[in-house]
Amino acid sequence: MVLTVHHLGISQSERIVFLCEELGIEYKLVKHTRDPIMAPKSFKSLPGNQTGAAPFLEDSEAGITLSESGAICDYVLGKYAHEGGSKKLKKEYGDKGYVDFVYYYNFANGNLQPALSKAMLLAAAQVPQDNAMAQYAAHSVNQSLSMLDAHLKDNKWLAGEDFTVADCMIIYSLTTQRYFAPRSYEKYPNIVRYLKDIGERPAYQKAMEKGDPEMKLLLGAEAPEKSLVAGGRSGIGYLEEEVAKSIVCFCCVHPYCMLTSSYNVSDLNSGRVNMFVPSMTEVPPSWGVLEGSL
Repeated sequence: MVLTVHHLGISQSERIVFLCEELGIEYKLVKHTRDPIMAPKSFKSLPGNQTGAAPFLEDSEAGITLSESGAICDYVLGKYAHEGGSKKLKKEYGDKGYVDFVYYYNFANGNLQPALSKAMLLAAAQVPQDNAMAQYAAHSVNQSLSMLDAHLKDNKWLAGEDFTVADCMIIYSLTTQRYFAPRSYEKYPNIVRYLKDIGERPAYQKAMEKGDPEMKLLLGAEAPEKSLVAGGRSGIGYLEEEVAKSIVCFCCVHPYCMLTSSYNVSDLNSGRVNMFVPSMTEVPPSWGVLEGSL
């Protein structure tokens, strides 16, 4: 089985590289560099990558292309098992730890990542912390991390004593994602212990060396010193100086959809409104729209 894994640097596609290394399978890694922050045209133009998002998988033997982290993980595990692979990285119904496995496997993208992304976007827009939406986002993040920390107090891995694909899925949200929204884990000692154990796994070390060799791994309690997402003037969320002319239009439904809604920035920052207004007509043409994937 030779799969092609397209990896966007400093992104959630590190999950797939990590999974392949854990399984010990042969795969081809194609790396794409951000331009300067969002996904480059080389990634968006890949045949079959309709969303232009990372990660992206090609199985040329089967004539299949696939995106979405969870879908790719399921496909890789299914193909691996079908071809006689002996390493088990998932729980089946009836197995000890099955309920925790299926919950935390879906928790990564169904709860934690959306919460982190909303908080990141509001911070980038310089929404005041006393704004109701900002408070709600902070509460969601703290609630998710506190629950995870409590679970890890009595469990080495997410599904108990056995490392599974659920651990591959959640690791980006707890580590590399902090480059977009610096966050300390001083209040979450069990998460810090968990990250230390992840960092000691040879497969994780190989995956990060192959995928992002120049990136400092965020496996400790301390937050990174600098964020890749910078707040801009007038309360509008800009991503670094190179793309300061482009505004991010936030969508509160999906963390990576930035094209379906906008809001009145002055009203939001002043606290007069506490929700997103789905209306692209409010965005002046001179602002532009930022396309791509974080």
